[in-house]
Amino acid sequence: MKSSRASFVLFAFLMFIIILVSTKLHFERLKMDNRWYSFDSTRVGKLTALSLSMRMITDFLFWFQEKHMEVIAKPSSNFGYLPRGIVASTSDLELKPLWERDPTFERSTVRYIALLAVPVGLKQKKNVDILVKKFLSVNCSILLFHYDGNVDAWNDLDWSSKAIHILAHNQTKWWFAKRFLHPDVVASYDYIFLWDEDLGVENFHPGRFLQIMISEGLEISQPALDPDLSEVHHRITMRKKSRKVHRRVYASGGSTNCSEESTGPPCTGWVEGMAPVFSRAAWSCVWHLIQNDLIHGWGLDMKLGYCAQGDRTEKVGVIDSEYIIHQGIQTLGASPPIKVPSRFLDLRTHIRRQSTAELKEFRKRWDQAVREDEGWTDPFGT
Repeated sequence: MKSSRASFVLFAFLMFIIILVSTKLHFERLKMDNRWYSFDSTRVGKLTALSLSMRMITDFLFWFQEKHMEVIAKPSSNFGYLPRGIVASTSDLELKPLWERDPTFERSTVRYIALLAVPVGLKQKKNVDILVKKFLSVNCSILLFHYDGNVDAWNDLDWSSKAIHILAHNQTKWWFAKRFLHPDVVASYDYIFLWDEDLGVENFHPGRFLQIMISEGLEISQPALDPDLSEVHHRITMRKKSRKVHRRVYASGGSTNCSEESTGPPCTGWVEGMAPVFSRAAWSCVWHLIQNDLIHGWGLDMKLGYCAQGDRTEKVGVIDSEYIIHQGIQTLGASPPIKVPSRFLDLRTHIRRQSTAELKEFRKRWDQAVREDEGWTDPFGT
């Protein structure tokens, strides 16, 4: 098929050259004749007609050549000139042996339904050990982001060689996520747990959690917080003992009034940034929402509902029957004070100031994007 097409294109190209040369010679001859019959309207008409004919033939042959040469030269996919069957557009975080005794090169039959990604420091090693073991019991992949430079100190844990370890000094969870959790890399996982390291999981089971998330149709979720033992920042995250799942909170007074009429965060359609869980589709959206240079992630939680693949009041929820303890331990940046002009400020103060500045910038970018995208309509009318 390809050989016959190439022969046909070659024949058409040769015909084009022959016609072009002969027409050009004929045209030049008529121009010479026209000098002697400059007032002969018949000859002028013939000359004009011939010019138009030559132009039409030339245009046709150029179009024909371009059309059929494109068929041959056009890339077979969006990845250059690769044959479509060889294109591997996604990846995963499954570890592979350097060699096998009887290599078959068949695709792995192991199914990792979820990925747990956690920023870790050595001070929280004991707690992370408990956390990881919970997830390994249900066949989850483990990805640890080491922000304190200590990787080898984790080698004594029996599961350490089964985890992926990434090191970058003093970087945040969102910095790591933006650079190492691209949707194509984690496309094989149904769910992404992007958690902090200071979470107690004594009353949490990832398998049961995911079963509830699926049955409730949630795209974005988090386990509820034990209100007696946790550092709680928002009431919607507090566990309701009589419920399996809740999607909104009712509150009055202060700066926030939440009622049945509330349609957005922090009253409904909202989870906190310390323990979010995303479906594959939701994460693909959230990854694009994360700003590459705004590493603290402040402001993201208020916009996560836009990635919920539908009504955020239904697709976003807090699961009460599987709950955790938020210990509220500040680790990143928790080092001795540093000296600045006229006063001492610890690193946590600097980090909070940076986070506040990033929140302002994130809101500015969101508002600008809304103004400039004339075809965008807010699905929630906010």
